[in-house]
Amino acid sequence: MTGGQWLIRRFWLYVLGLCCLSAGSLVAQDTAWQQPFGAEWPRLDSDATGEWWQPSVIPRGPKKGQQQQPQLMVPRNEVLAFALYTHDHGILKLTAQLYPLLPEEPREVQLEFQRAGQWQPAAVSRVVYPGWSAHFRVTGWDNTQNVPYRVRLGEQSRFEGLIRRDPVERDEIRVAVLSCNSSRTPGPRETIVQNLLRQDPDLLFFAGDQSYHHTQHTFGWLEWGRQFREVLRDRPVVTIPDDHDVGHPNLWGAGGVRSQKPTGTDGGYYYPAEYVRMVERCQTWHLPDPADPEPVEQQLGVYFTRLRIGGVDFAILEDRKFKTGPEGAIPQMGPRPDHITDPAYDRSAVDLPGLQLLGDRQQQFLRRWTEDWTGVSLKCVLSQTAFCGAVHLHGQPDNRLLADLDCNGWPQSGRRDALRLLRQARAVHLCGDQHLAVVVRHGIERHGDGPYAFTAPAIVNTIYGRWWHPLEERAGAGAVPGSPLPWTGDYEDGLGNPLTMLAYANPGDVRDERQRGDGYGLAVFRRAAGQVRFECWPRFSDVTMGDSQQFPGWPVTVRMEDNDGRQVHGHLPELLLKNAASAVVQVIEESTGEVLYTQRLSGPRIRLPVYAAGRYRVRLGRDVPGQVELPGLEPGGAEASPEVEL
Repeated sequence: MTGGQWLIRRFWLYVLGLCCLSAGSLVAQDTAWQQPFGAEWPRLDSDATGEWWQPSVIPRGPKKGQQQQPQLMVPRNEVLAFALYTHDHGILKLTAQLYPLLPEEPREVQLEFQRAGQWQPAAVSRVVYPGWSAHFRVTGWDNTQNVPYRVRLGEQSRFEGLIRRDPVERDEIRVAVLSCNSSRTPGPRETIVQNLLRQDPDLLFFAGDQSYHHTQHTFGWLEWGRQFREVLRDRPVVTIPDDHDVGHPNLWGAGGVRSQKPTGTDGGYYYPAEYVRMVERCQTWHLPDPADPEPVEQQLGVYFTRLRIGGVDFAILEDRKFKTGPEGAIPQMGPRPDHITDPAYDRSAVDLPGLQLLGDRQQQFLRRWTEDWTGVSLKCVLSQTAFCGAVHLHGQPDNRLLADLDCNGWPQSGRRDALRLLRQARAVHLCGDQHLAVVVRHGIERHGDGPYAFTAPAIVNTIYGRWWHPLEERAGAGAVPGSPLPWTGDYEDGLGNPLTMLAYANPGDVRDERQRGDGYGLAVFRRAAGQVRFECWPRFSDVTMGDSQQFPGWPVTVRMEDNDGRQVHGHLPELLLKNAASAVVQVIEESTGEVLYTQRLSGPRIRLPVYAAGRYRVRLGRDVPGQVELPGLEPGGAEASPEVEL
């Protein structure tokens, strides 16, 4: 855009805003419109609510008292900003995100599909205020075809993209993992977007902190959408809000209660429920329907669910919403309720009965999810943050914390329960939040017996850098052979949780944007080999130059079956499948009822490991276990292979 074009555009926007002042007088009389979050919060999301089109007075900072033009005024043919979608087993869900509308502009969005070269109407949806989003749910969706779509605000504005078919025939499924999009560095994310377009992921996973604007979510959400919309428009996207998206420095949702502290350390949400509902509506409505839709406290919704793409089954968790807040629940052992700095503290003193991590409802969902293998052969869990504290230095290189209770390493009992469920399905974990890219293998009872996890780096890491830097500066037992990184191997985090560090991407000079550890991750699932390859790309890398551009220590490739690292005691009698190429097999320890694992295994001959002497029940089925049951099996038992017909 030339300088003259820019001046003409700004003049047009200014005139348009003046013309709307009289039209807005009726709106000004509506208190619910002017203050959708209540009189207590007149400035909350003010860039997009009330008479948003009017110049406003800057409330704080060096420019306090000065006027600023509307932050979200755009040419009126650009008000349809972007769209997000997923589809799963016959249901397409799509959200169209708009810039704020002027009083006289339409309030309905049309969804259309292109078939045989012609645009055909599919549905109409009202624009929801606050938040300026419109939502579509289409049943009977045929996921075998690529279908162009567009959303229109009458003839005024439109956004187009492609609904991708489910790539079930492909062996390789690619998932991009991104989070922590610092608002201190505004503007485009061109290199990341161009790299992603070249790598062509089948799924985009944004793990949280899409915005750091806290009290101006609509502004931050639109900023994020404009940055990434060229890669968003034509593939499924999972976005889940994290603490900064709902205005918190950290978040312990405590089942949806109201927090009394801006820090949120007492548990719950500080900002009003309607604001939280707006954030979650904009970011998560397009996900598959919730697995258990009952609202939590303050009538806040839930979104934990599953999404199946190309034979990989993704469980989408809310690892903030049910978690207990530390303040008042455990003894304070550092300068803040959530920071522990005393190396001599008793680890069990913070792992008390009644503390929640995922909560009962999500754990029940995960149990069901581990058993249902309809249409899939591999499983993966998506959530905001890591199930360990794989960080030593926080914020500044001289700020060493023993433990940060904001991670999912606390409470430790809840962590172990969650990881056992992942291990049952031999599922890998993908997340963000920590601002430090790592690949770890979790330990549950001992090092190496749990699943692998990949925490992606911050997209832009100017908010809160973190470093992996063991105090003793020594490699752990079982260090990665030949790694360029000095501190790999077995460690414990500050909460006593065992972990094996495989790779980490410490920032260098955080003042240099090319040394901050900015970037994104890619998880490449290879179904035939039963493997996942973790890739970690710096923000300004050139993917066309290959793996040499990745952070040192990457890529990391692991076998999915190694997400269960328990020591094998023996094998049950070999099973012979008669009429199926594969089966879903569940092994249960009979004396305790403990489910050891539920897996899809290929036939015709199946050998099942167990981890102790005893008697076991085996349940088999084509997609879920239970069609056939074989009780009383023991390791090293009968020589003949029992025949199983499904």
